[in-house]
Amino acid sequence: MTFGPDNLPLGVFQHDDDAPRVGAALGDQVIDLSPLATAAGLDHAAVFAAPTLNAFLALGRPAWSSTRAWLIELVRTGGVEAHLIPQSAVTMQLPFEVADYVDFYASEQHATNLGRLFRPDAEPLLPNWKHLPVGYHGRAGTVVASGTDIARPSGQRKAPDALAPTYGPSQRLDIEVELGYVVGTPSALGKPVSVDDFREHVYGVVLVNDWSARDIQGWEYVPLGPFLGKSFATSISPWVVALDALEAAAVPLPTQTPAVLPYLAGSDLVNYDITFEVRINGELVSTPPYRDIYWSPAQMLAHMTVNGASIRTGDLYASGTVSGTEPDQLGSLIELTKAGREPITVGGQDYTFLQDGDEVVITAAAGSLDLGAVSGRVLPA
Repeated sequence: MTFGPDNLPLGVFQHDDDAPRVGAALGDQVIDLSPLATAAGLDHAAVFAAPTLNAFLALGRPAWSSTRAWLIELVRTGGVEAHLIPQSAVTMQLPFEVADYVDFYASEQHATNLGRLFRPDAEPLLPNWKHLPVGYHGRAGTVVASGTDIARPSGQRKAPDALAPTYGPSQRLDIEVELGYVVGTPSALGKPVSVDDFREHVYGVVLVNDWSARDIQGWEYVPLGPFLGKSFATSISPWVVALDALEAAAVPLPTQTPAVLPYLAGSDLVNYDITFEVRINGELVSTPPYRDIYWSPAQMLAHMTVNGASIRTGDLYASGTVSGTEPDQLGSLIELTKAGREPITVGGQDYTFLQDGDEVVITAAAGSLDLGAVSGRVLPA
């Protein structure tokens, strides 16, 4: 990936046999931040020698902003050249240790599409959907770095015409295109986070592919929701793009009707004008837009904590599947193929759900700002 000097996302890389440490991406290079920060005498230089971003994330927004300003100035004046390593020469790691993982369902288009698929004779959106950001708790331990192979999960699944469930590999393995938000500053147990404090707690964003076994999910999710159909793997991109870098891509929220409750209301609620591209085995299959997502990340964070739940450094929460209004803007195969009833064409063949050996690559950009890529290849069960 190529990242401009106005971006400088952070990640964790390994070069040769050295221990993993923190770097920033510039063009097709990695800036080795540990020796650079040590030479500059930064008070928090030690955090860049760590094998995760967690220590840096825990410093909070003043340190995030000052570090970014320092690095931008160094890049502008040519002060990083001695500490550049080609991205092709490093191995990227999981950028932060995930504390907790929450997945939302924030796209009205996606929720409507699934409602029409599974409740064709009823309203597509359930009564609560426009009153709160619907979500569920995922499994932090199965969040993996981009490039990690994904073994096809097995579990119970029941065909519509079958009398009983069977056990075996999922036959309806799917993707979900999402944007993930990375928490830096924690909050105290029992103290909700206001929508107005979003930027004080969230450092930046990653791309997310929340792999989903639709046949396992469909049998298990009533009455409590997603479990084994979701918890086997969630892939994230290796570079964390700072919210500060995304400021130019901020756009207003869609009109929210009915009006939200006071704890979800704020004067500075934004989304981001981001466009994803989804490729399966190198072929472009969809371009989901994020700008029309219904619930803002600040509202997701406020709702996640309104009952007093605390957030921790390294928490990850994701938007849920991002889908647009056009057939080529859908963020999951279950939507693209109408639950498998209307195959799409991939590689010149009819295609419904993921096959063994498939490689999925999701990229995204906010105008000229590159958000990187998240990839994974499907292995047999």
